[in-house]
Amino acid sequence: MGKLVVSLDGVVIKEVQITKDKTTLGRRPYNDIVIDNLAVSGEHAVLQMVGADVFIEDLNSTNGTYINGKAVKKQLLAHNDTVEIGKYKIKYIVDDGVDYEKTMVLKPGSIAAQPGAVAQGMGSASGFGSLGASNLPGIIKVLNGAAAGREVQLSKVVTTVGKPGVQVASITKRPSGYVLAHVEGTLRPTVNGNPLMGETVSLKSGDVIELAGTQMQFIQN
Repeated sequence: MGKLVVSLDGVVIKEVQITKDKTTLGRRPYNDIVIDNLAVSGEHAVLQMVGADVFIEDLNSTNGTYINGKAVKKQLLAHNDTVEIGKYKIKYIVDDGVDYEKTMVLKPGSIAAQPGAVAQGMGSASGFGSLGASNLPGIIKVLNGAAAGREVQLSKVVTTVGKPGVQVASITKRPSGYVLAHVEGTLRPTVNGNPLMGETVSLKSGDVIELAGTQMQFIQN
């Protein structure tokens, strides 16, 4: 389960467990997380929990919502992401009681025998990559347009692709592999010609993603 650690000028003010499907942040007293600061809008942002995933969405706030220094409209949170709202910093922590380093040094066969027993969010928490058939990072290869043939290695926990303001998606590295999520745009990305219906979809090597008129193939050896 995830939690938020709210701090101001390096001093922790509160810790909030994410237990609801929707958790609101803002200056107004009816928000789930109240941040009493004029730089914060009355209804600033909302956290949405979808299964084990937590998305944050800016609610057209005056001063914006930032993750790790970058302005975002909607994004999937990864372990240790820092959300900045006004002068406040809110760190997202995957708090599931698992010691990740100990998990990684279990005896051979312990993880492989029961992959489902590994905690959700471990890929975000540790950045170790997939515990599946390969530990090599996946690759996105552009198939058409001016950038055809270009390859992008998915070495980060979260990689965003697309055209800001038009259509943006994120590819997140997890213990079981990679997932695609819709971030921005009225049109949803397609995988093998099928529009993304839920918040995320698991990617398989060879899948063709179409986003903002660009086709790209996900490859994982």
